[in-house]
Amino acid sequence: MVSPLPPAAGEGGAKRRERDAQSQVSRAPRPARANPLPQPLSPAGERRPRSQVALSPNPSPRLGRGEQTAVAPVVKPGRIRQAQEQTILQAAEKLFARTGFAGTSMNELALAAGLPKSTLHYYFGTKETLYRAVLASILEDWLVGAEALRADADPAEALRTYIRYKMRMTAGRPDASRVFASEMLAGAPHIRDLLAGELRRLVAAKSRVIREWIAAGKLAPVDPPHLFFTLWAMTQTYADFEPQVAAVLDTATPLSSRHQSRATAHVESFVLRACGLKA
Repeated sequence: MVSPLPPAAGEGGAKRRERDAQSQVSRAPRPARANPLPQPLSPAGERRPRSQVALSPNPSPRLGRGEQTAVAPVVKPGRIRQAQEQTILQAAEKLFARTGFAGTSMNELALAAGLPKSTLHYYFGTKETLYRAVLASILEDWLVGAEALRADADPAEALRTYIRYKMRMTAGRPDASRVFASEMLAGAPHIRDLLAGELRRLVAAKSRVIREWIAAGKLAPVDPPHLFFTLWAMTQTYADFEPQVAAVLDTATPLSSRHQSRATAHVESFVLRACGLKA
């Protein structure tokens, strides 16, 4: 029969075995910790939105602040800027069309865009810069439609395409035409250089195309720059004077698609016949 260990010796052996087990656990390799994600910065040291990096939706509660695991980049910084600028420009276009440049404040523009006023200042600086950006954007979009007027194109198809493009712009973005008209009525103080630069160059280039059509016997003799003035007046009147049009036609605003189609067909027919083309 083996006599039991004395109580003190038995406790000491148990404690030694427990310490040995703990030592083995402490020497075991630990799982790597996720690297902290620094706050994204621009080259100039400015803060950028955290949305540039997608974070795991359920980060471990044991991770410290800013230590969520990166999943994948989902939005590039340039796209964030473009999206923000587009939101601001669209809201500003609507507000400037209703209250004008002088009657609109940056606070009201920020509310319309649903963004802090500091964001508007960050992207555009001043109200005047934002207003000019709205007008420049409108002019740029209008110039796109004139690309249909090419020397190798069929004149009737080219003019028809341009007229339909302008009428779609009038129906889809009436505020763009109204903002532009207000600037013209004020003497174009903010974009006179754009009118004398980009717009003049485009009209000169497309006027050469029209003269080529005339010289080739494809088009009746017309005054090319004044043809553009006529086209702009005929298409934009359905936005600038929409209440007048609606009152005469005894209909509501905005004009229905039926009324828009009727107006487009009239402008097409009138312009093509004036140019000696089959409507």
